[in-house]
Amino acid sequence: MIEMSPEIVTVLMFAGVLTGLALGHPVAFILAGLATIFALIGWGTDGWYMFLGRTFDSTTNNILIAIPNFVLMATLLGKSGIADRLFRSIMYLLGPLNGAIALAVIVWCAIEAACTGVIGASVVSMSILAIPVLLKHGYDKYLSCGSIAAGGTLSILIPPSIMLVMMADQGGVSVGKLFAGAFGPGVLLSVLFFLYIIVLTIIHPEKGPALPLEERRALSVWEKARYILLNMVPTAILIIGVLGSIWTGVATATEASGMGAFLALILMIVYGEFSWKAFAECVWSAARTNCMVMTIIVGATVFTGVFLGLGCGQVVTDIIRAFGVLGKWGMLGIMMFIVFVLGFMIDWIAIIYITFPIFLPIAKELGFDMTWFIVLLAVNLQTSFLTPPFGYALFYLQATVPPEIVLKDIYKSIIPFIIIQLIGMACCLLFPALVTYLPSVIIR
Repeated sequence: MIEMSPEIVTVLMFAGVLTGLALGHPVAFILAGLATIFALIGWGTDGWYMFLGRTFDSTTNNILIAIPNFVLMATLLGKSGIADRLFRSIMYLLGPLNGAIALAVIVWCAIEAACTGVIGASVVSMSILAIPVLLKHGYDKYLSCGSIAAGGTLSILIPPSIMLVMMADQGGVSVGKLFAGAFGPGVLLSVLFFLYIIVLTIIHPEKGPALPLEERRALSVWEKARYILLNMVPTAILIIGVLGSIWTGVATATEASGMGAFLALILMIVYGEFSWKAFAECVWSAARTNCMVMTIIVGATVFTGVFLGLGCGQVVTDIIRAFGVLGKWGMLGIMMFIVFVLGFMIDWIAIIYITFPIFLPIAKELGFDMTWFIVLLAVNLQTSFLTPPFGYALFYLQATVPPEIVLKDIYKSIIPFIIIQLIGMACCLLFPALVTYLPSVIIR
């Protein structure tokens, strides 16, 4: 064992994370590896008992069962073909407006967010489905990429969100309360994205023309209405079945996630897309995603245990408290700034596991409502999916766009949408009722 001050350990652990990320190693192994090294330095072999305890607790947590169920639900919906049908329904509905196809992307992403809670499913499905249509109709490539990437991030905020499930577990807050609290900000950001596209395409119509008249007249009004209803109603049943059961207290988040996966399977059968091969692919895809998530959770939880155990959490707490002269709002600003900066560098799961044990006690001491504070962190973390170099939405998009769209184009496309997300976070800060009203009404 080597004696080191908590300040030095804090610097070395964060430097180790940044170095590992710069070298391209998976974040789960970086966190677990650093935890192992510093546990041996600080405690010797006694640290293994902490590793075993925290790993067992995180992998046997009943709340986290909701994550694989929601992931499975997302993969089943992707195979059901509902994305294509509903996207085209919304596109016909908004056809006369400038930017109609980009607007349809935002609306569909918001609806899909309320069905899946998995960002990868939203970005990949919308990119494959919408990018060819957008480029074919002459849409600006920056608007096309930005709307899909930003719209896809709504899946991590609008419930049911696997991030909110994880936050509820770490924050000791009801999943239903967080789902209700995040609903308002999720809708707000959807509206802000929508308005931005409308304003942009009014000023620059060439960047997002309306749907051509001949395409709008391809179906009669009755055919359009029938097409929209046939695809909207099953989706609405799924959303009500999952969120309604949680908010009314009929089911827990874990039980509702299982029901959601079952309803998604029924939709797959109803739409005639079911086959044993397709079902096996869905299960395998969900299993791989869940393994990735759980590996990061295990790595993050042992890293956090070592980080706090060696006194590093107190170092960060003291730094935040040093800004006490700015008052409670100044301290809140520092915490939000730290999360925003970490979003450029570290996976959101790791950010939750590292910051929550430090930030939540400070927030309670400052008198902030816990639901409001955690949802504010969730809105902040939503930007981490768009901020380079490690924004997940950017890499999902890069893997599915045509070769003529390069990563630099994608980086440029998301700048206005990051600004809009920060405006949305400021609205939640200035008007707390956006977060707190719905939980106070429907959660008793």
